[in-house]
Amino acid sequence: MLRSLYSAASGMTAQQMNVDNIANNLANANTTGFKQRRANFQDLLYQNMTQAGAAATDSSTLPVGLQIGLGTRATSTSAIFTEGNLTKTDAPLDIAIQGAGFFQVRLQSGSLAYTRAGSFKTINNNLVTADGDTVEPPISIPSDAQNINISATGKVSYVLPNQTAAVTAGQIQIATFQNPAGLSNLGQNLFTVTDASGDAVLGNPGGQEGCGTLLQGQLEGSNVSVVDEFINLIVAQRAYEANSKVVKASDEMYQQANNLHQ
Repeated sequence: MLRSLYSAASGMTAQQMNVDNIANNLANANTTGFKQRRANFQDLLYQNMTQAGAAATDSSTLPVGLQIGLGTRATSTSAIFTEGNLTKTDAPLDIAIQGAGFFQVRLQSGSLAYTRAGSFKTINNNLVTADGDTVEPPISIPSDAQNINISATGKVSYVLPNQTAAVTAGQIQIATFQNPAGLSNLGQNLFTVTDASGDAVLGNPGGQEGCGTLLQGQLEGSNVSVVDEFINLIVAQRAYEANSKVVKASDEMYQQANNLHQ
């Protein structure tokens, strides 16, 4: 019965973590560029009471064994990089990536990070994120620039007052990864490289296989499905409740065993 208590307790702990992950997904249902995460679990070690294939008699073996599991544990939370719904804003510096890839930005610490949130601004003529991180490679757009145009392939151009010729401001590049699920979340819609994700491969939008294109005047929303998350929440609640009932049943069995001497 000790096994049942510990196994049920591990199940309750796992479902609590599952609910924590669901809560974070729901909290970011309207966060630009947010990617939902899924909690992953695995079973723990098994106590082998009888090994499958062990000798049953001098001439036969057991077809199956007797193993008692010892519960579960959370192993990871993996980001799901399906595309979110696109919202038309008509703001010239709002950019969505249609397809795979990330914008590369330079943090104030000097390190590089990657994001799908394309709500950009200009500070001191530099193209930056909503938090002031500079887009890499740097792109300079004067404060009096007009008719800012960002092509599907990332070319940025504008027209100055009293002029008709377009001026090229720079080229937006996007980064792709061999395993984007291995990226580490920093918060603020930012990801960083890990050994699991592999190094960033930079390229022009639409310029290489698997590299997405840009859409000016649009933003990518969160890919969280509120309906699916509520279903996951109900399943997690019921699993938590079932494990708690196992704890209660095991406790009652202990109580009855302790009363046998009476």
